[in-house]
Amino acid sequence: MPKQSTSVFDFQGRPPLTRALPLSLQHILAMIMGTVTVPIIVAGAVGASLGDTMWLIQISLLASGGSTLLQLYGIRRFGARLPSIFGVGFAYVPTLTAVGAQYGLEGILGAQVIGGVAMILVGLGIRHIRHFFPPVVAGTVVLVIGLSLYDIAINYMAGGIGEAGYGEPRQWWVAGVTLLVVLGVSQFARGFMKLSAIICGILVGYGLALALGMVDFSPVAEAAWFSAPRLLPFELHFHPAAIVSLVIICVINSVQTIGDLSATTVGGMNRELGPRELSGGLLGNGLCTALGSLFGALPTASYSQNVGIVAMTKVISRTVLALAAGFMLLAGLVPKFGALMTTIPYPVLGGATVTVFGMITMTGIQLLTRDELSSRNITIASLALALSLGIYAAPEAIAGFPAMVKLVIGGSPIVVAALVAVTLNLILPRKSLDDERRERETIARRMQDASGGEGHTARPAST
Repeated sequence: MPKQSTSVFDFQGRPPLTRALPLSLQHILAMIMGTVTVPIIVAGAVGASLGDTMWLIQISLLASGGSTLLQLYGIRRFGARLPSIFGVGFAYVPTLTAVGAQYGLEGILGAQVIGGVAMILVGLGIRHIRHFFPPVVAGTVVLVIGLSLYDIAINYMAGGIGEAGYGEPRQWWVAGVTLLVVLGVSQFARGFMKLSAIICGILVGYGLALALGMVDFSPVAEAAWFSAPRLLPFELHFHPAAIVSLVIICVINSVQTIGDLSATTVGGMNRELGPRELSGGLLGNGLCTALGSLFGALPTASYSQNVGIVAMTKVISRTVLALAAGFMLLAGLVPKFGALMTTIPYPVLGGATVTVFGMITMTGIQLLTRDELSSRNITIASLALALSLGIYAAPEAIAGFPAMVKLVIGGSPIVVAALVAVTLNLILPRKSLDDERRERETIARRMQDASGGEGHTARPAST
């Protein structure tokens, strides 16, 4: 019987707890604030009570842990069986807040059931529609994901929008020290320490923030010790407009999932994403989104920041990520644990994750270069980037559009990039670099022939 691998660079590897735990903490700390921030934002949009807000935070943590375990280990056709972290994602926020402001939390959760079913349908049919998402499309989406996260990182480094002391020098001092530790450890350390660069940066940054009085432990004191999930804590209301909005964003989010799963295999495993993995990932995400709504959980998505960690460290051990999922489940069942994680100041998280977001961008470039950089593909990528990031930077440019259109394309550049890239990939003629070279040669010969013909007619006859 072959010996069980203990390598952190093997998906089946089972490293000892002393080695796996710090690596899993990196994943937890990279996504914990995002997991709790999304339900807080949505709760504010719907005017939820403090009790409902705490419930949304708790169930979001449980949904993150459950969906991650499903993606790691799989159940039949559901789950990618890849080193990926899933949880409540920022990509949904504009749609959720807009729907929630009009239809309340009940309207969000009812529409989410249908949105999850739409995800499952995409997963079932992905083998027949995957040609819509070649490397030029997936790479463009991943690239936009990375670029669109930069403002989050910078705002975190500055102290968090709306937080006291935002933009003050001490916020940047803490973020800068955290970033320098991450860079120093990742570039100059060796062995296991090199792989723990992010956790080292967070620990040093947290210690500095604690010394400067920037850590607030009041959420820990106020949180309960245990709280179990319950079925249908909120009613489900089904409004057609809300359903359309959630279905659109859930289907578009499937493109982000394709991009993130592709980035995981390319950046962390040095290979392309397999059809079984792709289908399983989409099916698993749809199942968790649909079932999660029955418990009050918001829709799940792949976490791009954790994809960046996998790409940067090359640590793909399922055990490492399963520990992270276990911590998320624990945080959801023991609210005090989750509250402790939220005491990490924003500058610490920003300084630790800004390099991760940069890695996502570079992974998108890697995906793009796996396809030929022909004039056609460059046109697809450049136009998708220009329109998506342009509208994202100037949302007032579409102020006169219908509310539904603004809801879909104004809040997330990922949606615009996916729509533009997929559409152009379908309508532009497929030409390789050789085809384009031959076309240029043909044009050059015709121009030369035309020039030669004109010169012949213009030349006077010799005597």
